[in-house]
Amino acid sequence: MWKIVQKSFHFDFVVLTLSYNQPRFCLNTIWNSNATSFANEIFVGQFPSGIFVNSNNSIYIPNTETGEIHIWQNENHLNPTKSISNNLLLTGSIFVTTNGDIYVDNGYNGRIDKWIRENETWTSVMMNVTSTCYALFIDIYEGLYFSMPGYNHRVDKKWSNGTTTIVAGTGVQGSQSDMLNHPWGIFVDINLDLYVADSGNNRIQLFRLNQRNGITVAGNGSVNVTIQLKWPTGIVLDGDQHLFIVEFGNHRIIGSDENGFRCIF
Repeated sequence: MWKIVQKSFHFDFVVLTLSYNQPRFCLNTIWNSNATSFANEIFVGQFPSGIFVNSNNSIYIPNTETGEIHIWQNENHLNPTKSISNNLLLTGSIFVTTNGDIYVDNGYNGRIDKWIRENETWTSVMMNVTSTCYALFIDIYEGLYFSMPGYNHRVDKKWSNGTTTIVAGTGVQGSQSDMLNHPWGIFVDINLDLYVADSGNNRIQLFRLNQRNGITVAGNGSVNVTIQLKWPTGIVLDGDQHLFIVEFGNHRIIGSDENGFRCIF
């Protein structure tokens, strides 16, 4: 049982102006193999399911048991700088925009909610969501992406004009290139290409803009030699388009660079 959120890193980076914190790492970057405890069960609950770090290294963690979101503006402080309360129930994911607005899955209430930083108020941006959303992402045009495992097996997008469409998966569980099996983490790059941690298929799928057939870029079925994965649940890209994968099934973090994939810790 995870009861703490751990950090284990030491690096230099240059921040890019993108929709997400995408540092560019030095070629000789290494991570300390021994982590230090950053936040305990008091703030993250027994089963922490989401964390977000912005380009200023502020850290956002929802507590699924208390319905609060805790914010640390300095990672060396044990207590949060700010806490935000809302009627959140079993939150599955969180995303913070560059202007400080917070999007959060309000899973069992069937909503995706937004905290607006300017006036510090809550609003619902999606109603009647049929599944807990295990990942959220806002692209550079303010499109909202959300992955729905459960019985949906797809990733939906709410466009800036309010229209909602399926952008990955068919809604039916499967392993074909246009299908997903319990999609978890998602990442959208500046070209609006969508990366999906296709957990049940043990692979990372890349869906090019407006393409419904995915390309396996890591794990089971990849054309190129990559790495075997077991139930990947998280995926991000750094400033050089290298992948970083949370591999739940093998209890490790995977990274890639010019030399291929490796276990970081």
